[in-house]
Amino acid sequence: LHMGKTMKEDLTVVVKYIKQLYPPEFNVCSTYAELYHNYFASQAKKNAESHLEDKDIYLLLSWVHNIYPKDMRKDHVLAEELEKVKLGSLLPSSLSKELEKKYLDSEEATIKNSLSKCLDKEIQRWKEDKEPEKLNGHFQSELLAIFVIQSIYSGQKRAKDISVAVGEELSHRLWKELPAFLKSYKDAFEDFKEKSKKHRYYKPILIANINNCWNFRDYAEKNMAEKDDNKVGILSTLGDIENSGFDVLLQQLFAQLKPIYKKFTENKWDSSNEIMNEIIKTTGKHISDFRTLKDPFYHAIVEKIHARLVKEYIVRLLKRKVSLKTPAQQQNLAQSISKNAADLEAFCTSNGSQATWLNSALPKLAEIIRLQDLGAIKIEVATLATTYPDIRKRHLEAFLYIKANLSRGELKSILGYLADSTASTPPGAPLFSNIHVS
Repeated sequence: LHMGKTMKEDLTVVVKYIKQLYPPEFNVCSTYAELYHNYFASQAKKNAESHLEDKDIYLLLSWVHNIYPKDMRKDHVLAEELEKVKLGSLLPSSLSKELEKKYLDSEEATIKNSLSKCLDKEIQRWKEDKEPEKLNGHFQSELLAIFVIQSIYSGQKRAKDISVAVGEELSHRLWKELPAFLKSYKDAFEDFKEKSKKHRYYKPILIANINNCWNFRDYAEKNMAEKDDNKVGILSTLGDIENSGFDVLLQQLFAQLKPIYKKFTENKWDSSNEIMNEIIKTTGKHISDFRTLKDPFYHAIVEKIHARLVKEYIVRLLKRKVSLKTPAQQQNLAQSISKNAADLEAFCTSNGSQATWLNSALPKLAEIIRLQDLGAIKIEVATLATTYPDIRKRHLEAFLYIKANLSRGELKSILGYLADSTASTPPGAPLFSNIHVS
């Protein structure tokens, strides 16, 4: 600092006052500049070759890449004269690269270590007998995400202040570090999830950790290139944490719904409205607990519920428990399914489900039951297969068991039509593909 200040002040005196006392061919500014530069460079080299603490390496690199070339040599009084002199860098390139590597290795190790300590503290917080804090009605455990993101951002900024190249290299290293850190976070979360089921605030802590994923997800989306493998890894790990948390949160609800859904076939679809009301009432009690999730996660879990409610209803229709011989009987069942479908859609939509792709499944199945004309049934089956390309022959065959007035030939004709229309269609959003037909 002293050398830099002296050099800048002395050269300013040379440019302002001494230069005019010499003939131009003396190049007095160049002479002074070279002498000062050579001395400064020799001292910098001497320092660089001695044992330096991390902060000293950072300061020296700042001089080499930033302060010396930008603040001093580009000074408004000196710039014009110094541009005429080929002064070069304060350090030889090889020595500069060696210092950069030391700095990058040290910075990476320091940040990695601080992230690990922060995760340990977070795990300790989960074990305390305390409910997570709420922010805007959502459980949160944001200190971890804030600390991690700030550590990475601060490290990147410090490195970028040395030079763009050093900044990019550290960013590259830290973006490799983030997926590794998140895998450790995921392992810790899984461990808590399995071992702490009797914790007083088990579900709130799960919800806080799911909410935590949002900050990491938002950071990766905004700061990392679309095709970056690290970004893909980060988003995949976050998805695993979120879905793992959702599965636990939904376990109890799905267990309670199972026996209620069985009533549809046990009662031969009589009193199906009462059964659907019971399903909606049971689900509604659980959904209120999920309001403490951040909005994107709340919508995601409600859509999972919506998909499960529709899927379980379809499972009961494929159980081959009801075989109706007359059009009137089929008409009545179709009306019941349509009513149930409308109630289910209204409930899910009012609770924030945006999974509109699910809404036509049950009405289309109801329509196939209602229709009696073979051509009309085929058209409806084709429409169903276009909307839900993962439906297969085995699903339709089990479903058509309901229509006992179809001949073997008619049944074969309808099934053949489905095979043709879905042969080359890849599955879209899965609905039927995870329905097992016994």
